[in-house]
Order: sequence, then C-alpha cells, then structure tokens
Amino acid sequence: MPSLADKLKSLGVKTARALPSPPKPDSHSIDTVVAGEILSTSRGETFITGQVFGEDYLHGDVSPYSTFPLSMIAQWANDSRMANLPIHKYAFLDTETSGVSGGTGTVAFLVGVARFIDGAFTLKQFFLRDPSEEPAMLEALINFLAPCEGLVTFNGKSFDAPLLATRYSLHRIPVPFKEYAHIDLLPLARRLWRDRLPSRALKYLEEHVLGFTRSSEEVPGYEVPWLYFDYLRSGDARPLAGVFYHNAMDVVAMAALLGHVSELLADPYNGSVEHGLDFIALGKLFEDLGQWDEAARLFERGLEIGLEEADFGVAVKRISVLQKRRGDLSRAVELWESAAKKGHIYAFVELAKYYEHSQRDIKSSLKWTEAARRKVETADLPAYVCRHWLEEIDHRLERLQRKAGL
Repeated sequence: MPSLADKLKSLGVKTARALPSPPKPDSHSIDTVVAGEILSTSRGETFITGQVFGEDYLHGDVSPYSTFPLSMIAQWANDSRMANLPIHKYAFLDTETSGVSGGTGTVAFLVGVARFIDGAFTLKQFFLRDPSEEPAMLEALINFLAPCEGLVTFNGKSFDAPLLATRYSLHRIPVPFKEYAHIDLLPLARRLWRDRLPSRALKYLEEHVLGFTRSSEEVPGYEVPWLYFDYLRSGDARPLAGVFYHNAMDVVAMAALLGHVSELLADPYNGSVEHGLDFIALGKLFEDLGQWDEAARLFERGLEIGLEEADFGVAVKRISVLQKRRGDLSRAVELWESAAKKGHIYAFVELAKYYEHSQRDIKSSLKWTEAARRKVETADLPAYVCRHWLEEIDHRLERLQRKAGL
C-alpha cells in the first residue's frame, strides 16, 4: 500500500521527510459517508455519487430549470454554437482540487458534473479515493460527458478546464471537452454586477442575486485541499461530507445563475431587475453588442429607478454619448421626444442641444431648455440630481438668451 508521502508526492506536494501512514479505519471510508458506487472502467475503479434535483427544487428564489434563452450570451461570447445547442447538450462542471495554483502538481480530487437527462437535472460527483485512481476517474468522466457539446463553468476557462486538460494529457487520454462551446459565468457576472456588488464570487452571487444561503454543511473553499490531505493521511472521510456539499451547491448554483442571467438578458423588464445600477450594466453590455436602441432604453430605466450621486452623472453622460453615436439623428430625436414625455430630464437637454447645434434653431432650443428647468423644479429628485441638472441647464439658458438677444 502506498505511503502517505507517496500519495502526497503524486499530488505534487513536497515533503521534508517521510510521514507515517496510519491504518485507514474502514468504518469511516467514503462510501459510509456519501452514498455512492464503485464504477469499473478500462483504467480501473473510481467512486461516484449522484443525485437528481427535481423540477420543484428552488436554489433560493431561482429554479435551475429554465428555458435558457442563450441568444444574448452567445452574442456576448461571440460563439453562435451556444445559442444553437439545447440545454441538455451542456455539462455544468466544477472541480475541487489539491491546490489553487494549477499546473501539473495540482489534482482535481472531486469533479462535480451535472446535465439534464430526460429533462431532470442530474448531478454526478467523481471522487479520488486514492490518487492512483485518477486515470479511472478521468475515464468515467469521459463517459458522462459523451452526449455533451457544451460546458458551463464559473472561472472554468482559467482554472477548471485547463487543469483537467493537463491531467488528461499527463495520462495520455484525449481531452473530452476540447472542442466544446464553453460558457464561463464569471466574466459575465463581472460585467453585470461589478458596479453594485463588492464581490462576484459564486457564493456571494448565490446570496445576493439568487437569494440562496448555504447550510451549515458548507466548508470554506480554502479548507478543501487540507481536508483532502487529512483524508489521505487518516482514511477518515467524514469531514469530506462538507466538501461534497460545497461542490454540489457550486454546480447547482451555476445552472440557476445561467437560467437567471439568460432570462434577464432575453427580457430585462420582466421584474427580475430591481436595481438601477443593474439596468446601467445591462445597457453597457447591449451597447457593446451594437444594440443601441435597447441600450438607451435600459439606461433610461436605470435613471428612472434611481442611482447614487456618483453613478448618476456617469449614466447621464453614457446615455448622451450613446445617442450621438447612433448617427441617425431623426431617430434619436424621436427617442428623445418619447423619453421627454416620460419625464426623462436628459432627453430635454439633448433636444435643446440638438436644436441649438444641429438645427441652429435658438427659439426651439430655448423652449426645451426652459422646459427642462421647469421639470427639474417640479420633479421629486434628490438634491444632488437637481444640482447636476440646474448647473448645466442654467449655463445653457444664459448662453441661449444671449444668442437670442434677450
């Protein structure tokens, strides 16, 4: 039987001296802690556990079951395959590893993968009872991934996928997901929530976007490698129950988050967006995708809901620049007039600019500037918003009156 030092060496852990390997108490082996089975593969045996999350399961306020409209995500990722693949062709994958640095010395000792099988969200977790079982685990993972053509991860493009690809290469096994379409939710989460939330970690998003709080079974991610090393030393798998829970929740959270984000992008006005900054973030994303009409509408909604002082000025400038970038001034005027009817002060100001600079119509520019000032005076707005607008409007009004000889 390999010693602990041998096992740690196989995981890339350097030891100063050989460590004793106490006998493993069979009463606390992994199969007594987590319900699972031993699967035989062409490369040996590996331990697998599984569970199904039914359609009535809610991950906080969100179900992992969704229509998954992925068109906008495909545009954002510039990969048309994402929109064309049905959701049952995607695998949701997360790894628990012997370290966070990656490289050839880091091993994925637990791989959680889920996919929709016959409409049911089915999770499988592949576990290394011993590092020598890694080829068998990788082989078993291939079989589970076989029907898939897409991958969903959270930071997986930078960590999970390259790490597993390295392990497959070391064992001279073809990488099963090499050509998959890959949706990495972390960069998308950063785009959507970096201005509002202090963290975009998956667990933080669970709590503040999905409304889910993990149970007391949860273990902090930084403890995970050491819990596995303790298991290799002692053979006592009981502390690993929390690691299996942590991994399962990560996988389910990705499905819930993908469903939430895809539906949010498909219809931002369905009530799932409650914060002005979230509408601004969506507007920026749509603007980057060249969908300027929709971006302007989203910026307007953000202004309508309300923003903090620092964000307000940025949003106003953003929407004004966007309208100018559109190039089609006649269409922009229509949109500004429509926005002015809804009470958006920025639209009054943009119309005043348009008539002054593009049409050389001082009279009309004055009309819109004066209307903007009346709107500010009668609107129930925070003091900093009023101050922002009055400074700009009064400066413009003074100049226009001078031009008109008033």
